[in-house]
Amino acid sequence: MKREKLQRLVRFLIKTLTHTEFLDLENIPDSGGVIIAINHLNYMDTPVLFVNPRRSDITALVTTKYEKNLFMRWFTESAQAIWIDRDIADFTAIRKASKALAEGWALGIAPEGTRSKTCQLQEGKPGTIMLAIKANVPIVPVGITGTEHSFKKVLTFRRPKITVRFGQAFTIPEFKPGDRSAELKYWTDELMRRIAALLPEQYRGVYADQIP
Repeated sequence: MKREKLQRLVRFLIKTLTHTEFLDLENIPDSGGVIIAINHLNYMDTPVLFVNPRRSDITALVTTKYEKNLFMRWFTESAQAIWIDRDIADFTAIRKASKALAEGWALGIAPEGTRSKTCQLQEGKPGTIMLAIKANVPIVPVGITGTEHSFKKVLTFRRPKITVRFGQAFTIPEFKPGDRSAELKYWTDELMRRIAALLPEQYRGVYADQIP
């Protein structure tokens, strides 16, 4: 299926089967490469992000752990998303992601690196910050809620309420001379704090006590 047709189909299904609300879409740059950094609750996070009304030119990094899921395999390949093996230094995926950003695409990434089984934020990994620096693009933090039980609710003929809130875009400044690992740690935590601030308290996890 062509990407545009898939987007229309997924948009129709999400609109029909769920109550999905996108908030503060104006925080997404309307063009140019940008990383969309989102908390990860369920494999449905990616399809929901895929149909945001602001940027149709969006792709995502999707873990190879979802390759065995027939829906996610079909969706990922039809959407021209990028498979990434989280268990290794997947340089092929990073090259593809960098290329997509250089070509002006929006790129969805889960900085936690994996789905949260508790629905609470886990500690972020530095890969998102490293990619933003390499590609010289801004990051838009995103908080999503409601996808964690969406599939089960749809199967029982209930429409789950899904909320996607976009924070303000920010860029990573040039690192000061010295300890690069400390800078990466600081900006990774800063990204996760910005995501946490977009979420209800019960979703903030390890960053709950870092939000004013």
